[in-house]
Amino acid sequence: MSTHGSRGTGGGPPAENAENAENTENLDYRIAHLQDRLASGELGELGVRVEARGRTVLLTGTVSSAPCRDEILRTVHEELTGLPVHSDLVVSEASSPDHAEELS
Repeated sequence: MSTHGSRGTGGGPPAENAENAENTENLDYRIAHLQDRLASGELGELGVRVEARGRTVLLTGTVSSAPCRDEILRTVHEELTGLPVHSDLVVSEASSPDHAEELS
């Protein structure tokens, strides 16, 4: 008996592959919605990249302050409830130096 056609493209049963495709589409939709929310919100944050890595979400980029980073993380956790999120956001605060630079 041939099993040709009984497995989907991912190697699992067709129903499992359909479920994975639906979950991927749902995750892509949730990420797109999050990116829109970050760009159009109070923060107007365009420097944060949101990527799906399997069933995990990765945040990368540079933000202007620690409170900005905290607000972004709060928004991400609201939008992506139930998903593991890894954050690699760098804070680049541009504050004045607290001492004079010594030149030689």
